[in-house]
Amino acid sequence: MNKRDFIKKSSLGVLGVALAPSLIGKMGPHNRLRTAHIGVGNMGGEDLKAISSHKLVDVTALVDVDANNLAAAHKMHPKAKVFSDYRVMLKEMADDIDAVIVSTPDHTHAPASMMAMNMNKPVYCQKPLTHHVSEARAMKKLATEKNLVTQMGIQVHSFYDYKLATLLIQSGIIGKVHTVRAWSPKNWGYDGKAPKGNDPVPETLDWNLWLGTSSERPYKKGVYHPGNWRKLMDYGCGTLGDMGVHIFDTPYNALELDVPRTIKNECRKPTGFGYPENNIVTYEFPGTKHTGDALKWVWYDGPGAPAEHEDLKLPMANKKSDKTDKVSEKREASVEEKMSLETKTTGQGQLPEQGAMFIGEKGRLLLPHFMELPKKIVDGEYVDISAEISAVEKAHNMGKPIRNYASEGPKHYHQFVEACLGRGECTAPFSYASRLTETILLGVIAGRFPNQTLHWDAATAKFSEEEANQYLESPYREF
Repeated sequence: MNKRDFIKKSSLGVLGVALAPSLIGKMGPHNRLRTAHIGVGNMGGEDLKAISSHKLVDVTALVDVDANNLAAAHKMHPKAKVFSDYRVMLKEMADDIDAVIVSTPDHTHAPASMMAMNMNKPVYCQKPLTHHVSEARAMKKLATEKNLVTQMGIQVHSFYDYKLATLLIQSGIIGKVHTVRAWSPKNWGYDGKAPKGNDPVPETLDWNLWLGTSSERPYKKGVYHPGNWRKLMDYGCGTLGDMGVHIFDTPYNALELDVPRTIKNECRKPTGFGYPENNIVTYEFPGTKHTGDALKWVWYDGPGAPAEHEDLKLPMANKKSDKTDKVSEKREASVEEKMSLETKTTGQGQLPEQGAMFIGEKGRLLLPHFMELPKKIVDGEYVDISAEISAVEKAHNMGKPIRNYASEGPKHYHQFVEACLGRGECTAPFSYASRLTETILLGVIAGRFPNQTLHWDAATAKFSEEEANQYLESPYREF
């Protein structure tokens, strides 16, 4: 079944209803928000906790294919109705829910979100927004046509340090930016072979519903659920689709980027099952008012990331070792060699484990991930930017940073709730999230064509390299 047929069947055939646009924004009794949560284990449990912490939220429905997850969530919200199939929930609860939170593995983000939006329900969807580029564009289009409140789950988007960095870059603190380098040493890749055989499906898991629209595959204990699906091509988007979305977000937002023109991924050859454990992805973006004529963006992930580079040297960095010099001089050095070079200790400490470096005309801005102030570097030395920070804080009524994830974490979720109640707007709606996700997914696709530069046409949503276009979407299985 193709994506278009699935969406049509989900919104009309399965439901048997088509809600009128007049129901958009209609809230529950006493202007409270009645929420349905699709996926309530792991991150879904965190989403449930954060959304329900808003005093005007009533958790009305809970959905999970894992009975253990469902039982734990139901214990916290005993008044909510429980379901294993989101399609059944949406059909039965259509008149009793006001907004839907989607916290499933990536491959179910679009099917569940599109079905809810076709019913005119506001949607909060975890990152990355979708598993395929075509889905990201479809979700943006539908949300726009129906004028729905939407938000992608990139919680740090609403944190002080990221908002500050955005405003500092846009104020011209390092001039026009020509390069961004971002990194995470997380390993959501898998270089091994696909497992053989099958194991008994646990009685507490509905394997057919977990697979959803993806291709049928036998269950193997510890391989897919829970957790490891991020590593696998059929279900997740690798480290780039996990931490990349968070770390890309601030530079992408600050520089007001669109989608890239070219993408190249230095990684091992594809196996057709798991994502590469190490990736160096280089993007070229069209220029904006905050950049030069073009912007170069390099992403590093996996063990040992980032590879050493002059742009990433911190003040008082130790001299590189002979081994480092020799490998740096090898034009054909492997990804593994590049990643194995550990970042050198500096007088100010080490390069943050995860983060981004903006390189501009008037210096560099280092943004650690997360809950740390950005730092400016000029001519190999840190520069005091307290005056610039104070000016931005005052101009934008930012207040002072709060270094407490427990209190700061719910802000992004509460922003969605408030927007649904007509009290504000979301800062990561699908109109923004779809472009960011498309950018991420183009880098993921480039991993199927190692060391080859792919050329992307944003207007047609196609690669010049025809063989790459097959990965922009995939058929939906009937389940």
